[in-house]
Amino acid sequence: MTVDAFQLYGTRLVETPPVRLRAGKLEADLTNGNLRTIRYDGTEVLRAISYLVRDRDWGTYSPEIVDLRIEQSDDRFAVAYRARCEGPDDTRLAIDVRITGSADWLDFEAEAITETGFETNRCGFCILHPIVGVAGSPATVEHVDGRIVATQFPDVIEPWQPFKDMRAITHAVMPDVQAECRMEGDTFEMEDQRNWSDASYKTYVRPLALPWPYQIPANRPLRQKTSLIIKDIGGAARHSPTGVSSGAIKLELGARTGTVPDIGVIITPEEADATLSAKSVLTEIAPQEILFHFDPGAGHGVDAFRRFAAIATVHRGRSTLEIALPCKSVPASETPEIARQMQLAEFRPDAIMISPSVDRQSTPPGSTWPDCPPLDEVYTAARAAFPGIRIGGGMLSYFTELNRKRVPDGQLDFVSHCTNPIVHAADDLSIMQTLEALPFITRSVRAIYGDKPYRIGPSTIPMRQNPYGSRTMDNPVSARIPMANRDPRHNGRFGQAFAFGYAIRVLDADLECLTLSALTGPFGLIAGPGEPIEPGGRRPLFDTVRTLCQLAGATWRECVSSSPSEVLSFVARDTTGARLYVVNLTSEERKVDCGACGPADAGKELLLAPFATAALPLAD
Repeated sequence: MTVDAFQLYGTRLVETPPVRLRAGKLEADLTNGNLRTIRYDGTEVLRAISYLVRDRDWGTYSPEIVDLRIEQSDDRFAVAYRARCEGPDDTRLAIDVRITGSADWLDFEAEAITETGFETNRCGFCILHPIVGVAGSPATVEHVDGRIVATQFPDVIEPWQPFKDMRAITHAVMPDVQAECRMEGDTFEMEDQRNWSDASYKTYVRPLALPWPYQIPANRPLRQKTSLIIKDIGGAARHSPTGVSSGAIKLELGARTGTVPDIGVIITPEEADATLSAKSVLTEIAPQEILFHFDPGAGHGVDAFRRFAAIATVHRGRSTLEIALPCKSVPASETPEIARQMQLAEFRPDAIMISPSVDRQSTPPGSTWPDCPPLDEVYTAARAAFPGIRIGGGMLSYFTELNRKRVPDGQLDFVSHCTNPIVHAADDLSIMQTLEALPFITRSVRAIYGDKPYRIGPSTIPMRQNPYGSRTMDNPVSARIPMANRDPRHNGRFGQAFAFGYAIRVLDADLECLTLSALTGPFGLIAGPGEPIEPGGRRPLFDTVRTLCQLAGATWRECVSSSPSEVLSFVARDTTGARLYVVNLTSEERKVDCGACGPADAGKELLLAPFATAALPLAD
């Protein structure tokens, strides 16, 4: 089945297929000069080994690769190439790369040199360990001073680096197979990338406690090497899962149940007029919640509240105002001024989500926390300024910031945060893999805040705000780039499938509300001027959000997928009956065996198109 690339990805730019490298039982995919999905005997050992160069805003360079050479035989492979990065002010960096692999050994070596000097936040290796089956499991860490420590990968998400001053880390891949990852040429440390919804633990070069950005001196070679050593004690043939199905994917009913959360959409002052123009669409979707964004530091004032009031009248449902409090003066003076403007506009939301504006920026390890009033003072001021309105707190940015600056929840009626899947990588596989991290995030929030009412969003593929740099990245050619404020896949079926998979992955968190989009604009359900879709045209994401809005309040029951990286599903029962909802997270057709979940005879085996969703009525 051939589907137009634009329908799938919102762009006709397609990713270059990887080159599969094999040496005995060891396999790896070569993609853009880096290694992905490194497997031994069919089991994923490492998610990636990459040599990355990042700019002062933590944006990742896409180097030009030249002189690529690949050699393969039954028991060995070798790769060599030269990469070039062009920095600001006509600065340049060249990297010579050599990759060699055998049946039980993999070396990735790189030498970087610049004739001009080169500014960077990071230049070197990033090694990703997977999380499913690895979280909470034992590991052995060798430090740069020679100490060897028995430890384990974090289960609940660690806010700071779990391992520092690393030279090597070893973990069990299977009961009788161990993998040692050894790093040379600098000091490495590990961060828990689940903080950013990445499905990995990341070991990276150059400790964050050191200054950044920094200069690579001219004409001074920078050499690094990463080695993967496999120790197979058993050596016998195995039939290990690869994470990719060979036949029909089987769905079976599980034991967990709950209630589908309310669904929200976010509206900013900049999109308020467009939202009012599309009020009939808003009524058709019928979200349970509208999340209005208000930032006095961006010039928002009483006019924004007047527009919000007009939209709230059309919506006739609940609304929440999220406030980025400037904190230029004391909260006890800023919050009453916001309340006064709301009263002038006759706008009264049902809830307030308030957070200091400065907390939208990340404070990395080793950095000085910026000036900010105590959060209890912020919440006390909000309660006084907005009497009778529910007050929520948390972060307007991501779980990372909530995990690192844990808000005092004694005065709060709910906690909230967002996620974004393109903080570190923006390829199709990495984005879909972030869905694996969501249950770890929600479980970690519950470990901190217990049964406190909990909201997530807005969480979209494009990034609305960059906590890690001075800006989000412009994307005029609809490429796949990290930290972009526009992403083409938001326009395609990829975005539809991602959002549906997101909703399924967080069902068990017992959320109060989930927000996955705006109504209009680059984060919206309908396209505007300058978009690749006809203005007013509905993105595929529209159908997902409308379906989730219709299901809000329904009871759900889990369906266990034999390949959750490819297909996710759940059963929902409302006043119209019970249905099985299924989503294909891949770019290929997938055959799904639904028989154990009880659909009518005609729906027991289903062929799902790429990134497609389906709803099957269940037999009585």
